[in-house]
Amino acid sequence: MTEANANAATLGKEIAWFKEVLAARCDIYFRRETAIEDIHRISPPDIFSEQSEYARLVRDHDMGFDERIVIILALLPHIQPHVLDTFLLNNQDTARGFTEFGGWKGKGHSGFLPTCETAVFILAGENLAKRFEVIRLFQTDHYLSRLQIIKIEHNASGEPFLSAMLMMTAEYLNRLTTGACDKPDYGINFPAKLITTTLNWNDLVLNPEVMDEIENINTWLQHSQKILQQWNLGRNIKPGYRALFYGPPGTGKTLTATLIGSTVGIDVYRIDLSMVVSKYIGETEKNLANVFDQAVNKNWILFFDEADALFGKRTQTSSSNDRYANQEVSYLLQRVEDYPGVVILATNLKANIDEAFARRFQTAVHFAMPDADQRLKLWQGMFVNNKLLSKDVDLVKLAENYELSGGAITNAVRYGAIQAVRMKRNEIFQDDLIKGVIKELLKEGRTL
Repeated sequence: MTEANANAATLGKEIAWFKEVLAARCDIYFRRETAIEDIHRISPPDIFSEQSEYARLVRDHDMGFDERIVIILALLPHIQPHVLDTFLLNNQDTARGFTEFGGWKGKGHSGFLPTCETAVFILAGENLAKRFEVIRLFQTDHYLSRLQIIKIEHNASGEPFLSAMLMMTAEYLNRLTTGACDKPDYGINFPAKLITTTLNWNDLVLNPEVMDEIENINTWLQHSQKILQQWNLGRNIKPGYRALFYGPPGTGKTLTATLIGSTVGIDVYRIDLSMVVSKYIGETEKNLANVFDQAVNKNWILFFDEADALFGKRTQTSSSNDRYANQEVSYLLQRVEDYPGVVILATNLKANIDEAFARRFQTAVHFAMPDADQRLKLWQGMFVNNKLLSKDVDLVKLAENYELSGGAITNAVRYGAIQAVRMKRNEIFQDDLIKGVIKELLKEGRTL
């Protein structure tokens, strides 16, 4: 049986049970004749021996009646939306839907979409004490939300707590249906991109002092549990680690962050600040929350490139815009400090970063421009196949005469290779590389 078929078989049983529970709740609530006085007497199906993702989830968390109802309720709009058509009934006394059913309107979906109130109605009916008990399922510290199984989203502040939309996260929707454990996709709801590299540490040329600081980060990633738990230092030391990478463009900040992740087998996500920062009040915090909420249980490394766009110095509050901008920085500071994984901020100028952030970094790593010896290693590392180079190419001269970053050297080599292909040559000439170097210098406003 395929994973998708196993999931379908288990969920089919669970949905049949849900329908029975929902019918019983409606009979009890509307005082129709029924032999069932308590919905909790309708036992959920025994799926503990099944190998579907849903069954594994139930086993792993020893889920009870209430948790299973909440998860199926959140799943139904995606897999069998017609099951919830029961809630589309109108109240004849008010000529509108029943308030106690909850629900929210989708833009394209014509069916019923559940809120937390919907779940509370099914599980508690008019029993006030039971309602209070069910509310705990939607608290942020409950594992359903903490592990990002379900998502609770409020449309507006000040509205009743239970009017929040009850949704299944994309990750668990995929897992419980197709069985796929996909990485989150870059998009408007997730402004971060997984970054990888085919390079290794031998391709990176850094000062020994920088590599020593990087090794501290690697050690923390591999042994933080020993430090915090076995050595009992977690009482005073927070689980997260924050690092600042600063230095000119092209000096290896992004590649270093990527290699740290690949060394310890952790995903690295680069945050797209252009999609995070918004001119609308509250949107920046919401965009950041989307990233941090999804990352918090995944142990991802979050990499903020050109971080001064968001982590810059706070201004004097001379206007309401200044106050909102400073609130964004304060919010971000709190989220970064509470994040249990590694956060790396990269900037060209350390002085641009707000001092409140700088004080909270565990390490600040300076990526300086490479010296002549380092530039030679970079040039040589670009040409593993020396047959590509014409006899007139002098990498030593290029390294000594032109102060370039590793990124600029890569661009110069790319340009040289393009010129060779255009001229129908299988060799790159010294002049090709020099022209590439000149283009890089001009980009930086420099000349030979």
